[in-house]
Amino acid sequence: MAVLIRNEVFSCFVFYGVLLVIKMYIIAIITGQMRLRKKAFANPEDALRHGGLQYHREDPYVERCRRAHVNDMENILPFLFLGAIYSMTEPSLAVARIHFLVFFMARILHTFAYLFALRAPTRSLAYTVAQIPCISMAVQILIAVAAYA
Repeated sequence: MAVLIRNEVFSCFVFYGVLLVIKMYIIAIITGQMRLRKKAFANPEDALRHGGLQYHREDPYVERCRRAHVNDMENILPFLFLGAIYSMTEPSLAVARIHFLVFFMARILHTFAYLFALRAPTRSLAYTVAQIPCISMAVQILIAVAAYA
């Protein structure tokens, strides 16, 4: 583990990866808080605990928060895998940092666009921009390991 932490690229990746995981936790907390505030519970037992079965329902804003969280899981989890492997291919620190920073900033913008219903195509553009470093890392990983396949 000490060898990985001394790897500057891996440490840079860990920094952005941990920030993204924290962001995912924050979105989960926001979703839960919105369920409480809007009294819109996904499960009957939760609705019963908070006032009755009439609160076992959907709310548009709660669903927006939930979709933002699901979208994070669909995109951040693959980034965590790709970034970890990419870090081991000995890329330039400057280039790797750009990959990680672009993904991070695009995902932050994507979340704001989702939660605050920013005008289209803000969310789609943020999503697309975040995919560029992931595709780049995936291609570079495949090139690095192709000789072993």
